[in-house]
Amino acid sequence: MEVKDILFNLRKNNNLTQGEMAKKLFVTRQAVSRWENGKTIPNVDTLKLISNIFDISINSLITDNKLNDIQNDKINSNRFIGFAQLYENSRPTIPDFACDMVLNYLEHNPEQIVDLGCGTGLSTLALIDKCNNIIGIDPNEEMLSIAKLKSDKISFIKAYSDNTTLPDNSTDIVICSQSFHWMQPTDTLREVNRILKPNGIFATIDCDWPPVCSLEAELAYSQLLNKVRFIELENQNIFKTFQRWNKNKHLQNIKQSGYFKYAREIVFMNKEKYNTDRFIGIALSQGGLQTILKTHPDLIENDIELFEKKIKSIYGNNEFDINFCYRMRIGVK
Repeated sequence: MEVKDILFNLRKNNNLTQGEMAKKLFVTRQAVSRWENGKTIPNVDTLKLISNIFDISINSLITDNKLNDIQNDKINSNRFIGFAQLYENSRPTIPDFACDMVLNYLEHNPEQIVDLGCGTGLSTLALIDKCNNIIGIDPNEEMLSIAKLKSDKISFIKAYSDNTTLPDNSTDIVICSQSFHWMQPTDTLREVNRILKPNGIFATIDCDWPPVCSLEAELAYSQLLNKVRFIELENQNIFKTFQRWNKNKHLQNIKQSGYFKYAREIVFMNKEKYNTDRFIGIALSQGGLQTILKTHPDLIENDIELFEKKIKSIYGNNEFDINFCYRMRIGVK
């Protein structure tokens, strides 16, 4: 797909006229028209603005073919190399409420559940009492090495989301917990449809960042992650290391796939006990921040130090409650 087609689809998918798109990007309507006719392409500054406004990486604006999708799958997997244990120690798991809602829509006891993009198995382990046959799938060997230590009752497969290696019509439930935005949605949903049984359930589960805790802590967290996003946009060799799809389009992608007879979003909150180190770990476990630490640590180290000092000054050695706000999108085949 050419740049002109990508920009046209981006505008249409966001229900914008050429004039409305132009206003958002501080250009003329004629400029948008020339992009979509293939006569010109946006300059670098405008590409950065498009990336920021529409939550899409610049490299995906420049090329969007099958080879690129395969490369993106691989680089997204590599993005999590080197901090699997930090991820395991810091991240929340699937709340019981989410599991119960998925089972409620299935309306019978599942024979098989697949945790797609299972990572270190945090979400997979949460499903262990819900089904006798649970399979975790992830392409990252480092993540899977931790997941495999959790239980001998769970099977783990190294595979990508568009090629799970599972048989047709073999699965009752497929869950993507904190992972669907790292997967090419069209190919992944095609694969999900292939392995799901009739009336099977697909569910994406994501929490908002930062978690709900206190004004000062949330501001400190947001400031750090905003700096990460700024660095990603300003450094070409960083933003080329990943492809992130917009979480806000999960439900739209599920509906538009045509595979599901019913789809909806469920919003809920879940409380967990945290301490200072684990809270700091949530921020440090973000893939973007870790990529910067691997490639340009000097750009973020001072910000991390300030963030850690701030969180320690707020919470000290105390244990405290934080609330995660979740958005779950469900599709019934």
